[in-house]
Amino acid sequence: MSFRLQPTPPARPNRCQLFGPGSNTKLFPKMAASAADVINLDLEDSVAPSDKDNARANIIEAINTIDWGTKVLAVRINALDTPYWYRDVVDLLEQAGDRLDQIMIPKVGCAQDVYAVDALVTAIEHAMGRKKKVAFEVIIESAAGLAHVEEIAQSSPRLEAMSFGAADFAASMGMQTTGIGGTQENYYMLNGEARHYSDPWHFAQAAIVAACRTHGILPVDGPFGDFSDDEGFRAQARRSATLGMVGKWAIHPKQIALANEVFTPSAESVAEAREILAAMAQAKANGEGATVYKGRLVDIASIKQAEVIVAQSELIANVS
Repeated sequence: MSFRLQPTPPARPNRCQLFGPGSNTKLFPKMAASAADVINLDLEDSVAPSDKDNARANIIEAINTIDWGTKVLAVRINALDTPYWYRDVVDLLEQAGDRLDQIMIPKVGCAQDVYAVDALVTAIEHAMGRKKKVAFEVIIESAAGLAHVEEIAQSSPRLEAMSFGAADFAASMGMQTTGIGGTQENYYMLNGEARHYSDPWHFAQAAIVAACRTHGILPVDGPFGDFSDDEGFRAQARRSATLGMVGKWAIHPKQIALANEVFTPSAESVAEAREILAAMAQAKANGEGATVYKGRLVDIASIKQAEVIVAQSELIANVS
């Protein structure tokens, strides 16, 4: 390990982030009653330009009046290249109560983007005497965002999570696809006549996870566009979880259960992790640095892997 230890990410479940447009108030009570860990009320892509002001007012009222339970309550503001974002921040911080937990900043391309929002938020908090500091989540969804992901990950002490937005990322990269996440039909290799499909999102996701883990931030996978394809969602989520991401967006209520299923360690995996920890404890008592578990070598590194699974399971159990 480096002399500089990796900071610990926020200790909160983040298996599913459920999105809903601020223009559709009928969804708010259903979102509050859902099994999602994080609620993202949206002012950006799902809201028409002509409806931005109404959507903002709707969200402020919902923050102040709806019982959101113990969920993390976030609002996705508009991107910094629009004329809407500053009013999103000002109205939210001046009119919404302390129940607001987090602001999601879309299309972040550099650390200065986060700095700009941080400066405005800090000034309003001081002016309003707000006691609770608002956290940030950023979305990496451009070539610039991925190129600067390391500096973005350390851009603000408010930053708690970072999501990957596949659709805008694909457009920014000039990728020839209209799919949002998942397997891409033309991204394959041939072995004779057999096609082998690779994951076109792997590099971006791995880079995001590395930056997040280095700086104590939660890495989150973004949307899967085809909400009629449960198995496609599961496959994408399982790849993300294997890479180290802690959760995934839901753009449809049916995706909540799928995300919770994948990002909740199974009883079998938790039992195996505990058995590995017990086996290593016995090895340590015997003065050994490694042992054999089910025919495979386990050592100190295995302890760290097992501890991650056990910790995730206990965190989820404590808030369920």
